[in-house]
Amino acid sequence: MHILNIFIIAIALAMDAFAVSITEGNVNKPLKKSNALTIATFFGIFQAGMPLIGWVLGSVIIKYIDRYDHWVVFGILSIIGTKMIYESFRINKAKKISNLRLKRLLILSIATSIDALAIGFSIALLHINIFLAILIIGMVTFLLSIIGVYIGYFLGHFFENKIEFLGGIILIGIGVKILLEHLM
Repeated sequence: MHILNIFIIAIALAMDAFAVSITEGNVNKPLKKSNALTIATFFGIFQAGMPLIGWVLGSVIIKYIDRYDHWVVFGILSIIGTKMIYESFRINKAKKISNLRLKRLLILSIATSIDALAIGFSIALLHINIFLAILIIGMVTFLLSIIGVYIGYFLGHFFENKIEFLGGIILIGIGVKILLEHLM
C-alpha cells in the first residue's frame, strides 16, 4: 500500500476524533491552549495505539486467511465506513461543561479509536509497515484534533456530522479500491 493510502486512511480514521474535538471545543469554555493540547494528545496516542494492537492480532491469524485477506479488509473498511455514515446522522449536541475531565477524555479517546483497532488488523493483512502507519495515524489525529477544538470553539456544531459522513465515505472508497486491486 502506498504511503498516500496510509495518509488517507489516517485522515478518515481521525474524523471521529475531529468531530468529537469540535464538540469539546464548543463545550469547554473558556478555551485553554492546554485543554486543546491535552485533547489532541489523548486522541493521537489512542488512535496510534489501537492499530498496533489490531496489527498484532492480525499478524497472528494472517496465515489462516491470506487467500481472502482483500475481502476481509474490504469488509472491515466498509463496515467501519458505514458505521461512521450512520453515526453522522446521530450526533447529539453535548451539554455545556466548564472543564475537561480525565475520565471523560479517556472514554472519548477509546470510543473514537475503536475503529483504528480494525484498521490495524487490516494493516497486518496488507503487509504495511506498522510503525510508519501508526506514526502517520497518530500525527494526523493530533493535528486534526487541535484544529477541531478551535473550530468547535469558534463555529460550534456546524461541521460535526458532515465530517463524520465524509470519513465514512473515504473508508468505504479505500476498501473498494483495495478489493479491485486484488481482483484484477
